[in-house]
Amino acid sequence: MFRPRATWEKNLIVLWFSVFATGMAFSEIMPFMSLFVDTLGNFTKSQLNFYSGLVFSITFLVSAVVSPIWGKMADHYGRKPMILRASLGMAIVIAADGLVSNVWQLFALRFIQGIFTGYVSNANALLATETPKEKSGQALGTLMAGLTGGSLIGPLLGGFLASAFSYRITFFITGGILLVVFITSVLFVHETDFKPVPAKKLTNTRGVIKALKDPQMIFGMLLTTLIIQATNNSITPIISLYVRELMHHSGNVTMVSGVVAAVPGIATMAAAPIFGRLGDRIGTERILSIGFILAICFFLPTAFVTNVWQLGILRFLVGISDATMIPQVQTLLAKNTPVEVTGRIFSWNQSFQYIGNVVGPMIGAYVSGIFDYGGVFIVTAILVLLNFILFRINVANKASNKIRQS
Repeated sequence: MFRPRATWEKNLIVLWFSVFATGMAFSEIMPFMSLFVDTLGNFTKSQLNFYSGLVFSITFLVSAVVSPIWGKMADHYGRKPMILRASLGMAIVIAADGLVSNVWQLFALRFIQGIFTGYVSNANALLATETPKEKSGQALGTLMAGLTGGSLIGPLLGGFLASAFSYRITFFITGGILLVVFITSVLFVHETDFKPVPAKKLTNTRGVIKALKDPQMIFGMLLTTLIIQATNNSITPIISLYVRELMHHSGNVTMVSGVVAAVPGIATMAAAPIFGRLGDRIGTERILSIGFILAICFFLPTAFVTNVWQLGILRFLVGISDATMIPQVQTLLAKNTPVEVTGRIFSWNQSFQYIGNVVGPMIGAYVSGIFDYGGVFIVTAILVLLNFILFRINVANKASNKIRQS
């Protein structure tokens, strides 16, 4: 435990706790965001739903647009300055949320929060470039486990803080957590192997694409990321309603829904480092393929469960399949991206994740309105199947390109 460690191992330890805290800070305000919006005016039910959705989604939409810009700056100035910018900016903006007096001020701050995106993507990029390639799967899988764990605990902590204090105080505490992330990153994160890319060398997307050995594979993985995020979030609008239906509108639906929503994160947090190490040994592509097959096998029967225990078990298994996907995609990006454009590629990946976060719930809400709740899981399984086919085509093309080049 106390052996001397390489710089990348020290960075991994610090960044694990930092992304854990960041994931926790992001997710802890979500359970009461719509309730906080309701305190900012006298809204009808439809108005409240509209404003809550607007306030929630604007951060992801803005983040999807600006992430490539920050990625470009990361390749020129370094990944550490970008994680410092993101953590300090978010600390100030989220704390300021507790001072708003109307919904449009909150909307404006959530818009600005989207601009200060990029901590996690640049933490991934920094770790990917500082870590030996043969250890990248383990490192990125472990980092993803930290983010998942924080995102899992966040709603529980946010609900407790809001109940014990108030919505506004919770925003201040959340800002304080991110300030600690900023200070920790300043003191303990070290970027030792950064080689800045001249601003004039990669001024546009075309320059980045030219630097890639296999751009088709990279863009295929970005699309894979989008679909993974969309499928993971497609059930977000209906999970508590599905639980209520399975419980026949009786019992503590809120608590059970929280447990069912949390179990995939528990499974992912435990399994991601294991699959990361396994991928380093037997091949990242193989682990990702297994993950797609497992996800299909777990999503399909979820449409036909008859009680909440069956749902909880299958959701736990879905969490295991999640551990084989997003971390492995990031590992493939790290292994197939030149160091000088890693920041840009990881920021693009973050943008595709944000788009998936927006598209997924829309798909779930639309499908559940036509085919009921079970139909969402069937459609999700079909999307995973299409993603698997896309990925296998991508891998086949990569193999054929290697043969031609040799």
